[in-house]
Amino acid sequence: MKKTIFTIGRQYGSGGREIGKRLSQELGIPFYDRELLAEAAKDSSYSEKILKNFDEQPSRSLLYSMVMGTGGSIGNPAMPISMQAYLAQFRTIQKLAEECENGAVFIGRCSDYALRERDDVINIFIMADMDFRLERVRQYDDFPKDPKVKLEDMVRKVDKNRASYYSYYTEQKWGMAEHYNLCLDSSRIGIENCVKMIREYAGYAR
Repeated sequence: MKKTIFTIGRQYGSGGREIGKRLSQELGIPFYDRELLAEAAKDSSYSEKILKNFDEQPSRSLLYSMVMGTGGSIGNPAMPISMQAYLAQFRTIQKLAEECENGAVFIGRCSDYALRERDDVINIFIMADMDFRLERVRQYDDFPKDPKVKLEDMVRKVDKNRASYYSYYTEQKWGMAEHYNLCLDSSRIGIENCVKMIREYAGYAR
């Protein structure tokens, strides 16, 4: 089996995680979404809790970050902790990509940018219309039960955070077709067909 690494950027609620998970299961390769935080924690001096606090979140103010980083045990206080957390994940993505035997699937976290110098990577972006995304989000285990929370606003906020995070660390615009090999609309073609199209594009047709 040839080695192919897949990175998947995704709008919140579009099914990007499910598509990536199915792809990894069908190809028998590792899958990294939140799992990446645990791996990064093993490879660095940061706890998984700290990494989670900055996971795909826009950079906080320099003053806040430096205050949070002055304890010494977290890392160099001269560098904002948000940047240190990003670099910990960045290096872990590169390490896992190098070590995997047949490939891997990475969800979000600027993984396409982290692996931009490799020639065995396929970058994918998953989008969907809002109604489709809202219906999926309502089924999530962490779906907010507070009736005061306007779901569409929450979905847009998550996307805004992901876009800000991506732009801050890559100086590129999140979701721009030119940065990806495939852009797929899961609300139009379905989750299963997204997986099928990715496999076919990569040369892994069933």
